[in-house]
Amino acid sequence: MINFRTQPDSYRHWQLTVNGSVAHLTLSVDEQGGLFDGYELKMNSYDLGVDIELYDAVQRLRFEYPQVGAVVISSSNNRIFCSGANIRMLAGSSHAHKVNFCKFTNETRNSIEDASENSGQRYICAINGTAAGGGYELALATDYIMLIDDGSSTVSLPEVPLLAVLPGTGGLTRLVDKRKVRRDRSDIFCTTEEGIGGQKAVDWRLVDEVIPGSQFTRQVKQRAEEFSQQANRSPDAKGICLTPLERSIEADTIRYPDLNVTLNREKSLATLTLKGPESECLGENHPHRNSLFEDIQTQGDKFWPLALARQLDDALLHLRSNEPELGTLIFRTEGEVQAVFGYDQLLRESTDYWLVREIMLYWKRTLKRIDMTSRSSFALVDQGSCFSGFLAELLFSVDRSYMLEGQYEDDPRPSAKIRLSPTNFGPLPMPNGLSRLETRFLGEPDSLELVANLIAEDLDAEAAQQAGLITEALDDIDWDDEIRMVIEERASFSPDALTGMEANLRFAGPETMETKIFGRLSAWQNWIFQRPNAVGEKGALRLYGSGGRPEYNKERV
Repeated sequence: MINFRTQPDSYRHWQLTVNGSVAHLTLSVDEQGGLFDGYELKMNSYDLGVDIELYDAVQRLRFEYPQVGAVVISSSNNRIFCSGANIRMLAGSSHAHKVNFCKFTNETRNSIEDASENSGQRYICAINGTAAGGGYELALATDYIMLIDDGSSTVSLPEVPLLAVLPGTGGLTRLVDKRKVRRDRSDIFCTTEEGIGGQKAVDWRLVDEVIPGSQFTRQVKQRAEEFSQQANRSPDAKGICLTPLERSIEADTIRYPDLNVTLNREKSLATLTLKGPESECLGENHPHRNSLFEDIQTQGDKFWPLALARQLDDALLHLRSNEPELGTLIFRTEGEVQAVFGYDQLLRESTDYWLVREIMLYWKRTLKRIDMTSRSSFALVDQGSCFSGFLAELLFSVDRSYMLEGQYEDDPRPSAKIRLSPTNFGPLPMPNGLSRLETRFLGEPDSLELVANLIAEDLDAEAAQQAGLITEALDDIDWDDEIRMVIEERASFSPDALTGMEANLRFAGPETMETKIFGRLSAWQNWIFQRPNAVGEKGALRLYGSGGRPEYNKERV
């Protein structure tokens, strides 16, 4: 089982150190620390285990070290910064693992860029050796790239000439969209095995600065101090500790304090039930605003919105990597609508407080994880549910939503209601840069304006359907049979066709660098990872390092 839970004292590949407003993430890969048997992580190459630690470190920097304004990523190896994804690992992995590995590393690099853009933690990559493939792609995710000028260190994306695959974690897109490297130069760069270094790397905008070896450490320190002084961070902010997640895994159930996941392997189904808070949030009724923030700080990672976000994030990653045959996800909620709405209001109105802002950003990233999940997704709004505010975003993240009309005679819980808030109209955008409601009502500005007028109202099934907020309303007589037929029908379709269909339908509207990386790049890489030119017996990825020459089918398709 792949476990995405870790903490700094368990890291095998990264060292996290913090000195005032500057943090250092130093890569020193344990060659024997691979996630699976059959390969060694030589030359600071990485596998999913290395990136799980990196993701954890990026999260901790945001929550545990709010005073940090600059993060320096470097290597303890003076000749090799990072040689990218481990080739033996890729060659020996299943197709599904390769694709999920690339997706997770993409998401991790996006979280670095999100920290730079929204959290005031700017990243510097200090390349003190060769940076190849995924190593250079990691650098591309940072704000500023510094390359040592020692006559041998270069940056490269050699996947096409060496492995017959693409750079898998956004390199092609960031090269032209983010760093604005010319198309012809990008073409040369991506087909040059040995890479480019020195002043030419600066002239082509592949890096921002090259520094002689004798000055490198001093110059990196100076840049980090400059970045930290420019950052919008509070030097007096006190971080919270992200403690190990509570989780128990049984045969057909995964339990967290605020989330239960039930698995039905016969129907290829996982049902995620998110629990609302046990008590209402004081919010605006709190006698003192500052003491309210102190209360949140004291609760730390047990503060309900943050605790639930962490649990949902972990559950999604666990299902993605460890339960690949559960092709349909159903989202349910249990709790009081008013209680969730109170927490939503507190979060929305308190983003000037660093911890609340980080919690909202965490929800944004976790909801994007749902957007990017290659599973069919449904939401069921039934009695006792609490789809309100940021939890209502789940309704607009899924492929379809069904809502129960009225109540069962023997069920005393409240009838199903949906309550929108301003959170549903912008603060939690999709990868396309639009809110989920903007995307839902693309080309229908009148419909978007209509639902904006329904903020804070309790909408029953009929009202929600009239407003276009759900797929269908069902009464108690039809509910069980209709839901059963929807699930069975979905399970009868080809998973491959569904993955392609869903990914094409989810991201209407403008294309962004993020949608290009996850849509265009991931689709092509998914295809290439199955082609014999790359993974066949005489494919480049399979033969890499053997001395044999790959044999290519020359047809362009």
